[in-house]
Amino acid sequence: MKTTCPPIAAPRDVVASNDASPASHASSHRRVILATSLGNALEFFDFTVYSFFAALIGKLFFPVSGSHGPLLLSFATFGAGFVVRPIGGIVIGAYADRRGRKAAMTLTILMMALGTVIIGLAPTYARIGVVAPLLIVVGRLIQGFSAGGEVGASTTFLMESAAPGTRGYLVSWQLASQGASALAGALCGMLLTHALSPAALESWGWRVPFLLGLLIGPVGLYIRSHLHETLHAVPHASERATAPARYDVRRIVLGTLLMVGSTSWMYILVFYLPSWLTRFAHVSGAAAFLPSGLAGLILTIASPFCGKLTDRLKSRKPILFAAGIANVLVLYPAFTLMLHASALLPILAAVALLIGLWVVANPAGFLLLLEGFPREMRGRSLGIIYSVGVTLFGGFAPFVVTWLIGATGSAYAPVWYMAACSFVSLAALTVFDERIAD
Repeated sequence: MKTTCPPIAAPRDVVASNDASPASHASSHRRVILATSLGNALEFFDFTVYSFFAALIGKLFFPVSGSHGPLLLSFATFGAGFVVRPIGGIVIGAYADRRGRKAAMTLTILMMALGTVIIGLAPTYARIGVVAPLLIVVGRLIQGFSAGGEVGASTTFLMESAAPGTRGYLVSWQLASQGASALAGALCGMLLTHALSPAALESWGWRVPFLLGLLIGPVGLYIRSHLHETLHAVPHASERATAPARYDVRRIVLGTLLMVGSTSWMYILVFYLPSWLTRFAHVSGAAAFLPSGLAGLILTIASPFCGKLTDRLKSRKPILFAAGIANVLVLYPAFTLMLHASALLPILAAVALLIGLWVVANPAGFLLLLEGFPREMRGRSLGIIYSVGVTLFGGFAPFVVTWLIGATGSAYAPVWYMAACSFVSLAALTVFDERIAD
């Protein structure tokens, strides 16, 4: 089934030609990588910090009874930002396909900064009562709406800015920036937990990372405003008038299911793992942040190499199948190792194995989706796919797993959840036909 969309307006800017010299390509690639990475970094830095301080935020803003209550409400608020992601993916994605990728990325970084400052400066429940949790929810909703359009616009921009044979490498920096921001968030959490007393951390220390992350906004805005547009290689105006863009609903649904496995792994291993380790592996204090920091480090370093590997492959699907099956096979042994470890080193080894297998195929997964849609529909299609997949199976993953643990008493709830999501993606991959678009 396909749904007709309005014609695409002509863009204003023009990107450099693919016939430019290698030196020109390299310089252009560096600017593109920096501009897109800053927006992604702000988004994932804030998400990382929020998830790492979820228990403390729950205590300060959601003072309900029961040991699970504040944490559940805190994770529910974390997930609330993902509810509006699909709306952001549709609205900002359509804006990116009409007005250009640059305009959309400028809008999203401004909105992310606004959501960040609201959370970072919100008074606690003890000071202003019920308005306090509402401010946290509003901040997360603004962040979620902007993030829904950010990934579609920025990842599409990366792909369309690539010289021949470098698509995988450039797209991989979207993942590397996520890893770098997760690493930075983990380091902030570790340093603050180690350096401050519990009273100081509760009073003001948890706000510091949000306000530091806010500094990315003006820098990213400046750099993005000086980018070239990539939405130039679309049909001429006369052709657009007779052939309006259409949503390919079947491919969007399959693409969303393809995203399920990847996003569940990201949000469990990077964002939820510190809470799980504290409760079940008895890893306390700053040490609980180390495995997530390691995951961010591996993602940052390995993603560009995996992107270059993707550029050497004729087909994206074989590596996705292989990595998906390997992921499922190592899940239970890895979590068993973490659960019964008597030292931190085996936990770090298990996390390195899990995130290493995960990152190998991710550039190929993004390219499979991006290349499956025409240029004039790429931004909004990827925005919908990513935001819906992340909302349903990533953003609410900490909440769902926390609930499953409370309902079953099993420490292996993350394993069953991640395995189920991986099987869904593998099934979708079997019927998703591979295409190579411009």
